Amino acid sequence: MIGYATHVPVTVHLRETAHVYAATASTPAPALDPSTDVDALEALEEEIVVLAAHLHAAEHRFLTLVAEYDRRQGWKLAGHRSCAHWLAFRCGYDPGTARERVRAARALAVLPKTSAAMSRGELSFSKVRALSRVATPENETGLLDLARGSTAAQLEEMVRGFKLGSRQAEVDREKERSERRSFSVFPDEEGMYVVKGLVTPEVGALLMRAVEAAGDALYREKGAKSVSYEASPREGARRRADALALVAGRALAAGFDSSADSSARAPLSGTRAERYQVLLHVDTETLSEDGGLGQSELEDGTRVSAETSRRLACDASVVRIGHASDRSVLDVGRKRRTIPPAVRRALEVRDRGCRFPGCGLRFTDAHHIRHWADGGETKLENLMLLCSYHHRLLHEEGWKVEWWGKDRQPAFMDPRGHTHVGRPREAPALEPDPVKALIEDTRRRGADPDFYTPGARWKREADIPDEVYFKAKEAIGGW
Repeated sequence: MIGYATHVPVTVHLRETAHVYAATASTPAPALDPSTDVDALEALEEEIVVLAAHLHAAEHRFLTLVAEYDRRQGWKLAGHRSCAHWLAFRCGYDPGTARERVRAARALAVLPKTSAAMSRGELSFSKVRALSRVATPENETGLLDLARGSTAAQLEEMVRGFKLGSRQAEVDREKERSERRSFSVFPDEEGMYVVKGLVTPEVGALLMRAVEAAGDALYREKGAKSVSYEASPREGARRRADALALVAGRALAAGFDSSADSSARAPLSGTRAERYQVLLHVDTETLSEDGGLGQSELEDGTRVSAETSRRLACDASVVRIGHASDRSVLDVGRKRRTIPPAVRRALEVRDRGCRFPGCGLRFTDAHHIRHWADGGETKLENLMLLCSYHHRLLHEEGWKVEWWGKDRQPAFMDPRGHTHVGRPREAPALEPDPVKALIEDTRRRGADPDFYTPGARWKREADIPDEVYFKAKEAIGGW
């Protein structure tokens, strides 16, 4: 084993090939009361099991609708960062559960046989969630019999245990990796920056952990385990880009000296001036709402839009520089913060995170409702905290915000003219007997489960027939 100086903890999991069974003492079940109506108990059991199957079928319908809403990006019209954020806000899920629902909904859209089985009440969400991690349209047939007959816990364990891929010549491959390492960052013709690189496995793992940690800090709410499953490839790439910005900002703020003095370390959150040291050169008139397209560029000459400059200037350090007509420097003023530290602390106490309905992210910028370049004052009545996503909506995406009502809640207006306020909504009206209505609806859609539809056929892994087990293992290359 080789130790690396990165001091990153590495956990190695070893899986034994043999199964070991430990005999454990169990408390005997209490004897059944002789007066118990066994027929009534069996009827109750059947009602529970059949209703569970109807719930599985209804969950399938729910996931189908979520997948369609996600595909059409309805959540974006409402100003949310993702379909999972919208689902958590509007349907009462915690963020981690919402992410898993969206991930499973996307998977079902490309797994027709798994989707059909769930629509009939044969598969629970727990089983579909496990299957969706390994199933493809090509191999799902070999996995369905295993999923139908196993418990959800068995299926989860077997899916995790199946091995993927084959062994390669590690020594030669490691030499090749080291020779190919590279990294570059450069602006393209559109003003975006292109990041390219190849790094060795240990460096890649370190970078991934840093980006994951930053992404969790930016997007994960209490109880959520990861953001990687929820995001589509495109949305996931955007989130990693946001996380990389946090990693770079934290590294610059903390510095690279060898001092172990913890007092010199940068705070996790705070005003943009404390977290970023990126220079933006912008003309004063460009910052005004009705200004022209004057200078607005980074230090290397990369152009940024005037509205982006307004957004960045909401919460930054500003140095006024006087120029003559030939652009020569006449005078340089003192650096000052657009949001003084005392005002920032008051904002943190009042807002407790992003004020957009359903967001609440802790990593925020202070937004001037009326920009200071247009005469807006830097005081609490003209400020609110917004995360970078919703701050961008107000500047680059045409959204507006103003205080609303006696309790002065922020009201956000989207480009269509619709208003979004974080007030509680009334629960939707249900049928007088919602369970009966649900069962009738699932039957209209073709689901007619019975007592044996949703249950597992095999109590232990050893009970699974070889033809089912090995067919499932072969389907995902688990040899």
